[in-house]
Amino acid sequence: MDALSTLSEEVPHLQASFDPTVVFGGVTQYILWMVICWIITLVLILVVGRKLTLIPTNKFVNTVEYGYQFVRNDMGEGIIGHGFKKHVPFLATLFFFILISNFVGLIPGCKTPTGTISVTWALATISFIYFNVWGIKAKGGLGYLKSFAPAGLPKVMVPIIWFLELISTCIRWLTLAVRLYGNMFAGHMVLGIFALASSVFLTCGIQALDPISGVLSLPWFLLLIAMYALETLVAFLQAYVFTVLSAVYVQIATSAH
Repeated sequence: MDALSTLSEEVPHLQASFDPTVVFGGVTQYILWMVICWIITLVLILVVGRKLTLIPTNKFVNTVEYGYQFVRNDMGEGIIGHGFKKHVPFLATLFFFILISNFVGLIPGCKTPTGTISVTWALATISFIYFNVWGIKAKGGLGYLKSFAPAGLPKVMVPIIWFLELISTCIRWLTLAVRLYGNMFAGHMVLGIFALASSVFLTCGIQALDPISGVLSLPWFLLLIAMYALETLVAFLQAYVFTVLSAVYVQIATSAH
């Protein structure tokens, strides 16, 4: 019971540790880590770009190149189709930045930028502006607005469908931000709880010479390892989902109905 009481007292402090705190000059820890992840992404692409060869010899460079080809073929050509090449740099930048941000957050002591709604909202805003701008470029301003209502609808249905599609397009902005933030925040909160539980039960067992509390720390630790492996998968999947949805929205905005 002592271990459980200690755990219940520490959980609110754990939750508070995820709140934005100012590091210096009005910059929060999430903004700081966002800049760090941006620098890592930039350096990674520049270094790998310089070391590309016709016959791959470096496993790390080959892995990054495979990631780029994955974005190009699976998300660009596979979803957008005709004219996909001009969108590949944008999609690849999104994918690698989010992926690196998610993986950095798995390092003890680091924060994931995607664990705060402000950063995911900014990423969603960039994606939202991007696919709308390209929709306007492809169809013209008036043509893009008209495309919200598919051709061939009865005239009485046009304003209703147009309004619903407009709302649906705006909701994409929200869902992109909330989906990424919710998954990353929840995953890191679960990891924090399991890590805290392992530490509390082990510490209480040592201090009170209680072997039961010490033994109970083992299942928590095993769960922590399992959740860490799962969160590694989620980190990749969330980068993939965000980029895939962005590609889908580009395809919808630019294709002829």
